[in-house]
This record gives sequence, C-alpha cells and structure tokens, in this order.
Amino acid sequence: MGNDQSKQYRPATQLVHGGTVRSQFGETSEAIYLTQGYVYDNAEAAEARFDGSDPGFVYSRYANPTVKMFEDRMMALEGAAGARATASGMAAIYAAIVCDLQAGDHVVAAKALFGSCLYIVDDILPRYGIETTLVDGTDLSAWQAAMRPNTKTLFLESPTNPRLEVLDIAAIADIAHAGGARLLVDNVFATPLWQKPMELGADVVAYSATKHIDGQGRCLGGVVLSDEEWVEDKLAPFLKHTGPSLSPFNAWTLLKGLETLRLRVAEQTRSAATLADFLADHAAIETLLYPGRTDHPHYEIATRQMEKGGTMIAFEVKGGKEAAFRFSNALSLIRLSNNLGDAKSLITHPATTTHQRLSDEDKVELGIAPGLLRFSVGLEDVEDLKEDLDQALSA
Repeated sequence: MGNDQSKQYRPATQLVHGGTVRSQFGETSEAIYLTQGYVYDNAEAAEARFDGSDPGFVYSRYANPTVKMFEDRMMALEGAAGARATASGMAAIYAAIVCDLQAGDHVVAAKALFGSCLYIVDDILPRYGIETTLVDGTDLSAWQAAMRPNTKTLFLESPTNPRLEVLDIAAIADIAHAGGARLLVDNVFATPLWQKPMELGADVVAYSATKHIDGQGRCLGGVVLSDEEWVEDKLAPFLKHTGPSLSPFNAWTLLKGLETLRLRVAEQTRSAATLADFLADHAAIETLLYPGRTDHPHYEIATRQMEKGGTMIAFEVKGGKEAAFRFSNALSLIRLSNNLGDAKSLITHPATTTHQRLSDEDKVELGIAPGLLRFSVGLEDVEDLKEDLDQALSA
C-alpha cells in the first residue's frame, strides 16, 4: 500500500488502499487488466511460470492482477492470510464447502440457510456420497450430537437469512475443532465490518460480494478467505480446474465498492436501528427481529460477536401473506427485490421468493411465517423510509 507496504493500517484505510498495485503509468484508480492470458519473454520464462519458480501470472482463469488486488484488499480487511475471488457468492460457498471433501465425508450445517446454500447441503452433496446433517443452529447440543468421526465441515450463516438468528460462532468453532473439523461461516449479513468470524475461531469465511461489498446493484462476485495453506492446497486448485473465475471488470467494480463500504454500511446500520425501533412499536407489526435491539432473542451473543446490529431487519406483519402482499404493494420508495445490501432499500417476502422451495413444514420449523418480510435498509433519508413504511402498513 502506497510507499509503506509493511505498515498495518486501520480498516478504513485498508478499504481505500489495501492491495493496490500500480502499473508503470502510475494511475490513481486501480487498473483493469482485462486480459485472458499473458506473454513471456522467452521459453525459459514460460517454464518458470508454470513450474511455480516465477510467481507471475499464467492465465486469468487462475489469477489476474485486478482480481488479485481485490483478494489482497479483502485479506487486509478480514485479517486472513489467503483468499480467492469467484464469479458469484454461490460459487464462493460451493467451492468453500466441496474443495476439500470426498465421498464418505460428513457435513453438519445449520437449518437456517439461504435457499441455494440449503440446496447444496441437502441435494447436491448427498449425490456424491457426502453425508449431511441439518441442525438447529442456535442449539449447541445439536451441533455436538451431530458430530461423527468422519465430520469434516461445519457450515453456518450468522445472522441467518431471513430471521436474523445469531449463532454462537466461537462455541460452534470449538465443537468443530474438538472433532477435527473446519468451520465455514457465511458472513454476508454481518459484513466484514461488524463481524470477524476468523477472530472468533472460524476457519473459512465466505461472502457474496454482490451484496454490501458492491452494494450498488451493479455486478456479481464472491470471495473465500482462510489460512494460506488451505487456500493454496485445497481451494486454489479446485477453482483453477473448475473455472468460476471473477471477471477483472467485476473485480475492479468491487474494489471501488470497498472504498465506500465503511461509509455505506455505517449509514445503513444507523438507519436500520432507527427503523427497527419504529417498526417494533407499530400496531400492525406482530414480531420485529433486529440483532441490535435488546429484545432480540440472541442479543447477548450478538453483543459478544458483532460490533453493531447490521443493515437487515426482519418483521412479521399481522394478517399473514395477504397483509404482507398488501403492505409490499403499497410501498412507494422501498422496492421489491430478492437482493440485499444495496444502496436502495429492498423488501423481500421470503416464503414466496428466496425460500419458496421449502416445504410448509420446513417453513414453520424455520419460522418463515406467511407474514414475514426481510428488509434491507438502504441509503435513503431515514425519515422518508419511515414515512413509506408507515403509509404501507396503514394499507
């Protein structure tokens, strides 16, 4: 970074400068190396690249200078020794789970997962002879009881999608390590600013960079972070040979997103806390869930492992699906979308969109009620958001 690569700058500075490498032109903004391949000065140089004695670039499916800048900046922010970026968040999750598994291994995962994550655990892994067990992520005894001699990976997201349950990452990491397994945490909802899973004992952290990291509705991306040995020995070969590569242009866009991540997430979090208080007192609201409020069922854990409550709110309106639809359709400023972490405020009805494929029984078990809505708070004026919520709830 700059002229002093050894100095350990604080997160806000790392978000602007971390990982930056300049070309001979001395550009201010990071360059986009929109190239498929690279040329070598001679045959001996090509051989050295391929045998690893020269650490330069070989092919952009393997690595790319712009993508590497994004990976390095994420490593500086997360405090990780290794990272690889992917074309989407789900590519990151899938690679993080399967890159070091084989038939006969066992995975334990929390039941409260994003729909596509649940599909990987419940549908894809068993096809290849990998056993899986789903547990109530808030029940430490359930994690412990699910452990087997062949358990290799524990997987969770916290806060969860969509009910914002907060799982005890440190305690679950201890259970994983006592059984010789690794803990993978999807940290999307908390963001790398408000929660550091690796400091809590997690071995691998994954993000959909599509969400807060880009955070402006522009492009897809993902990133997986861990220790250097696991990334180089397990993750990197899997990505190299299966090919879910991040586009250099998307990597550049994500670098630009990181520059403003702290400002955006801090403002969104302030607004979310204000709106959670407003909604909690509204007569039309059945249940309000926000990790930053003392009435959240896992508030004590949230205060231990999250710096702030985050940008997401979950609430249930009285009157079930019909009332939830009337409310959603009456919104004027807040938009209907299955995305989150955006500069624009977005509302989602999980039971009919992101978690639609779950059975009615599973929805009941996971608390995905017909009236439940997931609210991703954006950067609009908080008073305008409050007025929009109020008029829609009156509908």
